[in-house]
Amino acid sequence: MWRYEKRLQYPVNIKTPNPKIAQYIMSQYGGPDGEIGASMRYLSQRYTMPYKMQKGLLTDIGTEELAHMEMIAAIVQQLTRNLTPAQIESSGFGPYYIDHTTAIWPQAAGGIPFNACEFQSKGDAITDLYEDMAAEQKARTTYDNILRVVKDPEVCDPIRFLREREIVHFQRFGEALRNVQDHLSSRNFYTFNPEFDKVKAKG
Repeated sequence: MWRYEKRLQYPVNIKTPNPKIAQYIMSQYGGPDGEIGASMRYLSQRYTMPYKMQKGLLTDIGTEELAHMEMIAAIVQQLTRNLTPAQIESSGFGPYYIDHTTAIWPQAAGGIPFNACEFQSKGDAITDLYEDMAAEQKARTTYDNILRVVKDPEVCDPIRFLREREIVHFQRFGEALRNVQDHLSSRNFYTFNPEFDKVKAKG
């Protein structure tokens, strides 16, 4: 159960439409390392996470990623509102416009639709937490790439906020992973566990 507050996690106030930039930004909505994949990854993994602290962390961060989806959608919407046919054609936004007008639809910057195969939910605590740490670094790199090519300060401001949150999430998943590794025992069937991996002597 979630309690929804009718405000963005961080304000988005973009005055000048720019459909070309919108095509870059939308990759963090439905691209391979975007916010839809992040939220679905963590909120799916939580059900098989055997530790209460890590389960709570996955729920917290998965919920926050839903808020990040909302922010990215707001950025794309503000960058594509009230476009003229000339702006659509000159920016290269035409193919997207033909299929979706200016509705928000999950795809990568290159036009590839979102696919649930872009994230994993494995049911092994260490495997999933490594997946989560890698995902946060890939998302951070995507935001780095956006900031390298986008110079509009009204766009860059919320993107920097989102980038910072990826770094925080990476650190928190790292702490969760170390906690799991500190509690390995013969009852935990995880990698690098001598109790599980040792070969039994043949009779």
